Amino acid sequence: MSVVIPARDEASRIGPCLRAVLADPEVGEVIVVDDGSSDGTADVAAELGAKVVTSMPLPPGWIGKQWALRQGVAATRGEVVVTLDADTRPAPGLFGALTRVLDQYDLVSAGPRFRCDSRLERALHASMLASLVYRFGPIGPPTAPPPHRTIANGQCLAFRRARMAEADGFTWVRDRMTDDVALARHLARRGWKVGFLDAGGLLEVDMHDSAGELWREWGRSLSLGDVTGPGQQAADLAVIWLTGAVPVLRLAAGRPSWPDLALLALRVLVAGALRGSYRRAGAELLLSPLLDPAVAVRLTHATIRPVRRWRSRTYPRSRLVRTSADRADTTVSGGGRTGWPARSAGR
Repeated sequence: MSVVIPARDEASRIGPCLRAVLADPEVGEVIVVDDGSSDGTADVAAELGAKVVTSMPLPPGWIGKQWALRQGVAATRGEVVVTLDADTRPAPGLFGALTRVLDQYDLVSAGPRFRCDSRLERALHASMLASLVYRFGPIGPPTAPPPHRTIANGQCLAFRRARMAEADGFTWVRDRMTDDVALARHLARRGWKVGFLDAGGLLEVDMHDSAGELWREWGRSLSLGDVTGPGQQAADLAVIWLTGAVPVLRLAAGRPSWPDLALLALRVLVAGALRGSYRRAGAELLLSPLLDPAVAVRLTHATIRPVRRWRSRTYPRSRLVRTSADRADTTVSGGGRTGWPARSAGR
């Protein structure tokens, strides 16, 4: 197995990830692709024992992460490749579990347990996470979604190197800001069996340093704007407003109807079900529905005014952002359906 970690200015966060990966006997090599870092990321990775690949200059039309991943995967020797973000914290057993489930799937992404430093950050994160559940359902639905509704977590992906090289998947999604979902949907249309597994017992991630950073950074991509057509975006926003935000607003105004109260009760149940998604969780998760109106506003803003800036780089708007990413992929790929697992990676 080879592990590839794309990194840009991650010197302060990559250490715990690398130590855990390098200590796992399932891993044969660890490659860190230094994507133009200015903070000594490459030096930290090399000192810890990883092989460092210096990224070539970014070609026109490419997003930095996809370009780094393509180079990193090309440099691997393992039959199985796992890509990780620098802020992930893999636990012993993760890589063996991913290898085993690749007997059933062609592409696997793992859903982690989240580390949030403050109660406010956890409450806001839980509200944002619930917006994904309301739009796409929980991990492991009984029936597989169609390719255009497939989602994935790019913080941890696993696949067989030869198959990905043949598909050249990262080239197909080179201009997408929401690259993980774009890759999963594109490959699902090509007939790949895509799995999204609950690996909360084997993988943790500390995505953001504060609630403010969470609002800015995750909020900008949560709408999945450059992989979703305008009609579906409008429908998704309607779901979030009508089932999440409006009941809270009507309750605050002292005018809730019985449907509002039923929706609020359901939302509290969802909040309780999300407790296992966090390393630490308290009453703030049950209060997270109160933040649903704010999250609806953030999703609406991200949909209307998409941001194409990340880590000091600004990317031009692509053709797929202006039109429909879903229709664009179907013109170059065949049909297919994804397969979602019924059990977590750690079982």
